[in-house]
Amino acid sequence: MRLRDKVVIVTGSATGIGRAIASRCVAEGARVVVHGLEADLVPQVVADLCKAGPAGRPAAVGHIEDLTVAGCPERLVGLAVGTFGRLDGVVNNAACVGTGDIHTTDVPLFERMFAVNALAPLRLIQAALAHLRSSHGSVLNIGSVNAYCGESILLPYSMSKGALMTMTRNLGDVLFREDGVRVNQINPGWVLTENEILRKRSHGLAEDWHRHLPREFCPSGRLIDPAEIAAAAVYWLADECGPMSGQVVDLEQHPFIGRNPAKTIDRVPAGKPA
Repeated sequence: MRLRDKVVIVTGSATGIGRAIASRCVAEGARVVVHGLEADLVPQVVADLCKAGPAGRPAAVGHIEDLTVAGCPERLVGLAVGTFGRLDGVVNNAACVGTGDIHTTDVPLFERMFAVNALAPLRLIQAALAHLRSSHGSVLNIGSVNAYCGESILLPYSMSKGALMTMTRNLGDVLFREDGVRVNQINPGWVLTENEILRKRSHGLAEDWHRHLPREFCPSGRLIDPAEIAAAAVYWLADECGPMSGQVVDLEQHPFIGRNPAKTIDRVPAGKPA
């Protein structure tokens, strides 16, 4: 087990990529703090993870709270240490996803995007740093390929993910040199989460829209599964990643930068954040 006896906080882990990461962490021997806003889903995820974990000890504990609320990061860290006695990893996965372009992005939307997607991860790292320093732990930020530019209707979302990526590279250098804490990031491409399925249906697509996408978007014939992102996440939380810090890895099924797109592309409705 690659994460045996490690304790990991995974924000936004009641659904999608976060839930898949939490599940994979438990499968690899870790104990997990499950976090989310969903009062019905968080306890269920905790129960499922405890059933999947080893007998005789709890594999997970849950916390329901908006990350932007004052004191939430400290409460998450306190829950991890108070329940499991240590903290080895933080996965900043929770994100605010929404549309906005140059014409529709107002101050409240912009501030909300940055509060959740950039400031909250920073605050959680600050709250966890002393414990991560003690355990020589690691931080894994979950970004998005939209950080490099983003679609026209994903302006504030893309900007916030760009800020997260800059923070990863900055802290990945500083914290590793000064505190022995690794900070890395993975940028998922288009992932088929339950929320993405619902989002596209709200845009007017058919129930099985994801089965009829042009190969321009998914050369494999399908979108990425959350479990495939979770498999990659384990490496950055495990000791086997050694001294790797300040790295950003794109997880998409085609070269996102420098790609040679076909001259004619069948488009799908815009707005496909990871």
